[in-house]
Parts: sequence; C-alpha cells; structure tokens
Amino acid sequence: MAAITAAMVGELRAKTDAPMMECKKALTEAEGDMGRAEEILRVKLGGKASKASSRVTAEGVVATYIAGNVGALVEINSETDFVAKNDEFLAMANLAAKLVAEQNPADVAALSQLDAGGQTFDALRSALIGKIGENMTVRRFQRFDTTGKLASYLHGTRIGVMVEYEGADEQVGKDVAMHIAAMKPVALSSEQVPAELIEKERSVAQLKAQEDAEKAAAEGKPAQSPEILAKRLEGSVQKYLKEVSLLNQAFVKNDKQSIEQMLKATNTTVKSFTMYVVGEGIEKKVDDFAAEVAAQMAANKQ
Repeated sequence: MAAITAAMVGELRAKTDAPMMECKKALTEAEGDMGRAEEILRVKLGGKASKASSRVTAEGVVATYIAGNVGALVEINSETDFVAKNDEFLAMANLAAKLVAEQNPADVAALSQLDAGGQTFDALRSALIGKIGENMTVRRFQRFDTTGKLASYLHGTRIGVMVEYEGADEQVGKDVAMHIAAMKPVALSSEQVPAELIEKERSVAQLKAQEDAEKAAAEGKPAQSPEILAKRLEGSVQKYLKEVSLLNQAFVKNDKQSIEQMLKATNTTVKSFTMYVVGEGIEKKVDDFAAEVAAQMAANKQ
C-alpha cells in the first residue's frame, strides 16, 4: 500500500476544504491516488469537496478586448496578488488582449514577438519583470472573429467570459456572459460536455451506489435490483449534465427560466463562449510558515 504523507493530505485538503482526517482516510482508501481520493470525498462530504473545480491556485488577471466583431480573452499570471493589482501589469494585460484581437497571433510565442510600441511584447514583459522583480507569464488566450456579436464580462479581474451570439438585444449577451461567470458551465449543451467529465461523474455515482448498498446490507435491508441501480446511475449523470451545460442551467436573473428558454424568448442564439478563471488548474506553492519558524529556531539554538 502506498505511504500516505502529510504533504499528500495537505494537498487534498487544499483542493477540497475537507477535514484533515477525512482527507487521510480518503487517501488511504484510494491507496494514494489523488483523483480517486477526491471522488471518495465528494461521495462522503457532498458539496464540501466540490470546491476543487473553482479554487484559484495562482495569481494574475484576465483581460478582454472587443472591437466590432473581433475580440480576445487573455490570462496573464503573476506570482502574487499584489502584482496583479499593479497598474502597469494591468495595462500590459489589456495590451495583450488588444494585440491578440488585432493581429491574430498563432500562439503565445507568436504574441511575444508582436510590436508593442517600438519593442516586442516579450521585451515589454521582461522590462516589467525587471522593474517589479516578479515573474509574469502569458498563460493562454482565445480570439473571436464572428459574423455575429460579442459580449464580455469580467468579475473583477479574476474571472473573464466572452460570448459569441446572434440577437438584437445586446443586454442579453451581457447577461449570458455574467451568468457564465457565476454558474461556470463547462459546455454550451449537454451533448458537448467532455466525455471524460461524464465518466468521472458516472464513477462518483457508482461509488455512492456501492456505499448505499453496503450500508443497506449492514442494516439488513434488501438489495435494490440491477434495473433500479442502473436508473439511479443514469439519473445522476443526467442531473450532472443539466447542471453543467449552459442551455439547461436556470438563468441567474430569473430562476424560473432556463437559459435556453430565456434565449428563445429574446430571439437570441449563443454560438460559443470561453471562460477563464485565473490560475485554474495551476499548482501553487504553499509555504509552511510553522515549519519554517521551527527550523529557524532550531538553527538559532545551534
């Protein structure tokens, strides 16, 4: 059996906000498999363990730029939140979005070589790094060029959304962008939800069904038929698809309507969207200040 270290327990706790002992039990049951342990905690603790998908693990900003039917969404990372609030850093992020929209670079490397006022964008970035003393990187961008319309929404500078849509009412586009920032759908429709996410949800549902069956057996209750279990499993998957697909979600400004119903009522069609959450998926070093102080005290005694 894999050894469960304190670092592993701390990492799982940071991802899920679950109690320390529950994290250790989950890792033990999962034989050290971090992904499996997260799924076990989701079964045991419900919503408490679902925070992993929205937890921010790095600093930086998201910037947007729209000019007519062309737009861009850009994420630039920094080491600390302090730098993310720096005016020059914010100006650099806004310039990056403008350059992406106007000059259509193929990738981040191509963006770094674009002209940024007499110097390359990379030279501008390097100069700011030298001035502030903190590393900064362009992580990703998405460019839009459409025959329809574009709308964007920034929640502060940490969550950015751009929506490509067709419709007469521009407020609807803005409302959809705001809704996406709030509800974080992973796809436009249930048919577009990535297969790996569906399989992960199916695995969670199977774990829950297994635990329920074991509990029922321990209490002397009759086991459910395979047909009923299959229906429960499919019901869980369908519920998940409804929760994470934009068109099926309840509209944040009127929960009596789904997004699909709202769009139909306003003669609007959403063609695509992109949402960036700063630092999403990036591992961020967490300093153990208690250990650092203890080490310093031990060194001073020597």
